[in-house]
Amino acid sequence: MNRYQKLISRAKKGETILMDGATGTEAERRGVPQLKNAWNGGVALTHPELLRTIHEDYIKSGSEIIISNTFANTKHALEDAQQGHNFEKFNREGIRIAIEARDRSSKKVLVAAGISYWTWTGRKPSLVELGKSVEIQAKIMEKTGADLILLEMMIDIEQMLVTLDAVKKTRLPIWVGLSCIIDKDGQVILQNGDALKEVINQLHDKSIDAIFIMHTEIEDILPCLIELKKHWNGMVGVYPHTGSYNNQINLSSTEWAFQNVIITEKFIHFSQEWINFGIYFIGGCCGIGVKHIQELSKILKYRS
Repeated sequence: MNRYQKLISRAKKGETILMDGATGTEAERRGVPQLKNAWNGGVALTHPELLRTIHEDYIKSGSEIIISNTFANTKHALEDAQQGHNFEKFNREGIRIAIEARDRSSKKVLVAAGISYWTWTGRKPSLVELGKSVEIQAKIMEKTGADLILLEMMIDIEQMLVTLDAVKKTRLPIWVGLSCIIDKDGQVILQNGDALKEVINQLHDKSIDAIFIMHTEIEDILPCLIELKKHWNGMVGVYPHTGSYNNQINLSSTEWAFQNVIITEKFIHFSQEWINFGIYFIGGCCGIGVKHIQELSKILKYRS
C-alpha cells in the first residue's frame, strides 16, 4: 500500500486528516514581493529556501498534506507576468521544493500539485489552449513526483471540465476544489454562477476521489457542505480563505489585507463545526497561516 492509499484508508476509517495552510499569502506575510499578474507564484524561483521552510513549518504543525505553491503557475498567468518562458521551471520547482520539505520532515506526508485557471488580468485562454497547457503542467508535476493533483478555485463548469479532462491525462489521483458563494436567494453557487448541484452532477462519472469547498468565505462553508452532501456521497474536505485583497474592486492592489484575517480562536470554532459535520480533510488557503494550523491540529478527532 503506497503513501496515498494509506492516508485515504485512514480517512475512510473516520480520521480527519490535517492539510496545510496558505503558502502564497504566507510567503507574502514573510516579506516576499508579489509577481505582478501572477500573484505569489514566483516564490519557487526567487525564494526557494523560504518556500521550503513554509512547507516544513506546516508539516511540523501536523499537516499531512501540503499543496505546492503552483496555484498561479498556469501558462496564461505566467505569460501575463512576462514569465511564460519559465512555465516548466516554476511548476517543476514548486513540486520539487514541496517534496524536499516532505523528505526532510516526514516521509508519510502527501504532496498535492495545485492547479488552477485563475487570471489576474481577466485574459482567458481559449478552452483548447487551456486544455493543452494544463496537460503539460500536470505531466510536469507527475514526472517531478507529486502524489495527487488538486484543482484549486474551480469557479465555473466549462473551464473546470476542460481542466479536469487535461489532468486526467496523468495517472495521479484527482481532487477538485470548488470556490463557492451564497447568492441572494440563499442558493449555493460557484463564483461564476453555476449551481453547486449541477457542478456535482457533472463530476459524478469523472473518477474524482474527493471534492472540497475551497477558496470560500469561512461563514459560507457549512451551508456549502450541507448542499454538497445532498449530491455527493464521496470524500469531502474544506480549505477556506480569510481576508481579501487590499483592493477587491478592481484588483489594483492584490496584496493581502492581513488585518482582516480571522483570529485563531474563531477559526477553531468554525473548524469544530465542520469536523463534527463529518469532513475527511481540513486546511486553509489565503490568509490561513501556521498558527491556525497549529491550533487546528489540537482538535482533530475521529468521526463518530
